[in-house]
Amino acid sequence: MTKTTDIKLIALDMDGTLLKDDHTVSELNRQTIKRAQQAGVTVIISTGRPLIHCKEMVQSLALSSFLITVNGSEIWDSDLNLLERTTIDVKHIDQMYGMALKYGTHYWSSTVGGVWNKHSSFPEKTDEHEWLKFGFDIEDDKVRETIREELGQNKALEITNSSLTNIEVNAVGINKAVAIRKVCDQLGLTMDQVMAVGDSLNDLAMIKESGFGIAMGNAQQKVKDAADWVTDSNQEDGVAKAILKYVF
Repeated sequence: MTKTTDIKLIALDMDGTLLKDDHTVSELNRQTIKRAQQAGVTVIISTGRPLIHCKEMVQSLALSSFLITVNGSEIWDSDLNLLERTTIDVKHIDQMYGMALKYGTHYWSSTVGGVWNKHSSFPEKTDEHEWLKFGFDIEDDKVRETIREELGQNKALEITNSSLTNIEVNAVGINKAVAIRKVCDQLGLTMDQVMAVGDSLNDLAMIKESGFGIAMGNAQQKVKDAADWVTDSNQEDGVAKAILKYVF
């Protein structure tokens, strides 16, 4: 892949990508994103986080376009009006919550109303909520694989991760690539004009399906193998270096 002027949209993951390990954005990343926008390139965040946990960061970057949250379960416009939302059937949430209790794992889940985890009181009436994602964080490799295999038998679920120790579950067909394609439709662009940057399996689809897939230096090996290029790590301004290499 060589330097190109064909990139019209940059889609950035947050954790492990745009954000450093201390959850801040480096000054070089900020300035490079600003420069890209001034050059007419649309920059969007495409994250596994819910809106409540990324809204402030998006606003601090002065991003004036779409926002993809919860791995593509929600798509927001520039004014943070909801354009689309896809939920998980509550019966699957009940199944996964039961698995978390059975194996004694850390878990969390995003709903339209907030985030639930092992340290909060999980709703007794799950059918009273709209569920967007369920996640496990499991240090034990054997337990993690057991849960992943069991979940893989459920064809209603999309299974990825955002770190080597976790499992993230959305409704089947929901991923960042699908959401970016819908954003492209809104903007009159094609996926060939997209540069996607990420580090984990929940970024894999967008890296594979975008015209320019960039893996972070700290990315999981499967992501690096699928990418067109590997930039530096999130600690070393990898996002800025990718934009500077392929946009300018």
